[in-house]
Amino acid sequence: MFEGTALSLLPVAVALALAFKTRNAVFSLFIGSVVGVMMLGSDPFTGTAQLFQDALGSGWFIWVIMIQVFVGILIAYFMFAGVTERFAELVSERVESDRGAQGMTWVLGVLVFFSDYFSPLLSGPVMRPVTDEHDVSREKLAYILDSTSAAVPTLIPISGWAVFIAGLIAEQGNVANQTVALDVFVNSILYNFYGVLSIALAGLIAAGIVSDFGPMKKAESRARNTGKVLREGANPLVGVEIEDIDPKEGKRASIVLHLFVPVLIILGISIGTFVVLQSVKILAAFMAATAYLAIVMYAQGYFDDVTHLVDISTDGIKGVFPAMMVLGLAYMINEITGQLGAPDFVIAATQGWLTPALLLFITFVTGAAISFFSGTSWGTYGIMIPIIVPIAFSMNGGTFGPVLYAAVAAVVGGGLFGDHCSPLSDTSILSSFGAASDHMDHVRTQLPYAVAAGGITAVGYAVVGVLIAP
Repeated sequence: MFEGTALSLLPVAVALALAFKTRNAVFSLFIGSVVGVMMLGSDPFTGTAQLFQDALGSGWFIWVIMIQVFVGILIAYFMFAGVTERFAELVSERVESDRGAQGMTWVLGVLVFFSDYFSPLLSGPVMRPVTDEHDVSREKLAYILDSTSAAVPTLIPISGWAVFIAGLIAEQGNVANQTVALDVFVNSILYNFYGVLSIALAGLIAAGIVSDFGPMKKAESRARNTGKVLREGANPLVGVEIEDIDPKEGKRASIVLHLFVPVLIILGISIGTFVVLQSVKILAAFMAATAYLAIVMYAQGYFDDVTHLVDISTDGIKGVFPAMMVLGLAYMINEITGQLGAPDFVIAATQGWLTPALLLFITFVTGAAISFFSGTSWGTYGIMIPIIVPIAFSMNGGTFGPVLYAAVAAVVGGGLFGDHCSPLSDTSILSSFGAASDHMDHVRTQLPYAVAAGGITAVGYAVVGVLIAP
């Protein structure tokens, strides 16, 4: 009875309200999904169980979730091999100033583009000794890590983010399958203003072209004048399973064997399959790199036995489990809003007054608010893409075009804003961990930079919406 009516938006409204209230994306998305199940006439137990099967039982979801699994395992192997410590030794020999240390961190963050988890966990530990040596505050290090960890994957079609976003876009409107959805994502990159601005601003600040401002200026002054990279009384963020992985005693990591070769395997398979097959085999790339590193490390005596190898792998999976939970719940609320016909209702209710200019601006601002208060970009995408993509299709006359691509980019950028600066964001937390920074010091010093980039982005979407209107 609720299908196609205003009440079809209730699961999303409940999820949003709870996200603002509890700041817990997992709880909010789950309750929103249960509300949707009950609105369809099912009891909350058997109905939710069926929703789990419908939303999470597809081969596509399993493929996406396995990418996260192998990212976690690969990070754990890097930590156990001692790659981070070895890389820091090599970099410190080539950096001579604080600007050089910051610039090297920014470049490394941009180059590690295939995972927002992998980026701060690799770049932070290997660059921290270098930035400490040159009196760069831990807050600045965390900001650079955070600005490149999530933003870069939203601009690269061969990343886990691209796969996830394309999966949500698939079968929305006239998007027939995942291949077409990935093409939509690629075309949206041109309009991803926030992703570009956040990366560019961090690079300009690292290079000293743009001066520090706000609380970051004070933090940098403290580090430069007193040598204290952490403020008095700061509590550096303590990691969990992955942080507890210490390098194997008596072993010395090889940068070539333990780092460059796995990364080249990932890049080679991802780019090669994209060029040759027009299909990015990201999962195969991470599986191959993980298998290679496991075999090499086992042969070199890093693991005591097979059980030890499995234990280290399990610790890596535990490190990425929160993202896996959000991913699954995003698919669930995507499924339930579709069954209730929420996109059709929103199209009918807004087509008379919602212009492309307003669509882009409101989409970005709403997504930024949701992601900031819930701490998750992926959860934001799960809520907004099923609503916004059909609206954009309708405005574009039911065809592919700039309005659709810009709307997808506005969703991506809005979600990225919160992922970038929310104290609840997993990548912000990992950036604090990677930099060994006090987490709230990181959030407080970074927020003015994120707001500056977000403000420019919002104005840009208002302007572009007028220019691309059909």
